[in-house]
Amino acid sequence: MHQLAIPKSVIDRVIERRGREHVYDDVDPARCALLVVDMQNAFMLPGVAHSLCPMAEKIVPNINRLAQAVRATGGTVFWIKTTFTPQALRDWSTYFEMTSPARVAKRIEALTADSRGHALWSGLDVRPQDPIVEKNRFSAFIQGSSDLAVALRERGLDTVLVTGTVTNVCCESTARDAMMLNFKTIMVTDANAAATDEDHNASLIAFYLSFGDIMSTDMLIGCLERDARQAAQP
Repeated sequence: MHQLAIPKSVIDRVIERRGREHVYDDVDPARCALLVVDMQNAFMLPGVAHSLCPMAEKIVPNINRLAQAVRATGGTVFWIKTTFTPQALRDWSTYFEMTSPARVAKRIEALTADSRGHALWSGLDVRPQDPIVEKNRFSAFIQGSSDLAVALRERGLDTVLVTGTVTNVCCESTARDAMMLNFKTIMVTDANAAATDEDHNASLIAFYLSFGDIMSTDMLIGCLERDARQAAQP
């Protein structure tokens, strides 16, 4: 697992701005969505992955624990998959132009629908009732990437719990845009994975200071279960 390192100075600045360390430690569990971002073979399976993140496999148990807790407390689990489409070569040409031809070819192979790379990692606890959303950009929320925002609002969900890989690219992009679309947003510190501890911590710090909250899996599950018990009281 990543070695979490959030400086005290960052926590102090958060408290000064918001009045407390965790602004979303009291939520309505039934209005929460767990977003599991890009936990696909394309990022996790050696020999298939176009951009391998070895740490991603280590966060699978925490993601599964969170999925179980979110379902048990009335929320919804969304599995977010990156999908390559030919239109991206035109509509997102800047990304492909700054990537080597060999890497572009590997990305296309790994992320084309129905390929082995496009599939979710086999160890994930995906249930039949869980929505699966495909996106075509780093962020699932940016205009034209997916219908995730609509799907959340149709279900009355206003809080998103962001997990997956990699912390500082697709997960952070999705989390930042979620906040700017008016969703309460939490990044889970030990259920996101990056290439290095430095990448992981830098991403969490930047997000925490200006965009939302960060919590560990244990803390978040504790909050969901407590808030669900309180909501059930007459």
